[in-house]
Amino acid sequence: MPELPEVETTRRGLEPHLTGRRIHGVILRRPDLRWPIPAEIEQQLPGRRIEAIRRRAKYLLLDTDAGSALLHLGMSGSLRVLPGDTPVRAHDHVDISLEDGRLLRFNDPRRFGCLLWQPAGETHELLRELGPEPLDDVFDGDYLFQRSRGRSAAVKTFLMDQRIVVGVGNIYAAESLFKAGINPLREAGKVSRARYQRLGDAVKEILGHAITRGGTTLRDFISPDGAPGYFEQELLVYGREGENCRQCGRLLRYASIGQRATVWCGFCQR
Repeated sequence: MPELPEVETTRRGLEPHLTGRRIHGVILRRPDLRWPIPAEIEQQLPGRRIEAIRRRAKYLLLDTDAGSALLHLGMSGSLRVLPGDTPVRAHDHVDISLEDGRLLRFNDPRRFGCLLWQPAGETHELLRELGPEPLDDVFDGDYLFQRSRGRSAAVKTFLMDQRIVVGVGNIYAAESLFKAGINPLREAGKVSRARYQRLGDAVKEILGHAITRGGTTLRDFISPDGAPGYFEQELLVYGREGENCRQCGRLLRYASIGQRATVWCGFCQR
């Protein structure tokens, strides 16, 4: 599933092509994706100018004065800006046409993505309980330490809780815990403030670097310009079960935490 760097890469790729453009029309080739597509998408978007394209967690928001189209890429979704006469392929479910003749096309083979509506001045229910953005100043080691007190869940599960911090999915949680030297199975409430400081710094550094590298290409993700992400080539633990640690040379360990595959080094991570 695309994680925060992939979604931010998509946002940055789309921004210069969409911001300030007026929407001509909307074509829905099916009435639903993961959930039914609200009628407001067809009723409210045509004629509106796209004022901004924002990201909140792993959601993208196309802002207009009437409200925002709320999109999630799911496991296999992609958004591309294309010439208006581009032939329709299988799984091209939504076209948002622009007055300059181009269109924004949403392709989603598995249909786990979504296209919803957020009225102006409101916050969609999917966004209301989300924690802070990991690249914002409010998120740091002190914040993690305070929120973790009394928690018995594994620190990896804690870090992936979207109510604690958004957008740190399985890939980047594993890589951040490795960089911080923290065993992912350790109870969140038993990690010290100093170690959370290292973890907070690691999350920011790894996510920031992954964004500059275009995200991580795993199965389906591709950026709006058609180029893959390159951070996959730099993964130190995620997906490397059965291989040796690149830091100490010992065999990496594997477990399932919260039904998520987890790989770590028993020597480098304590």
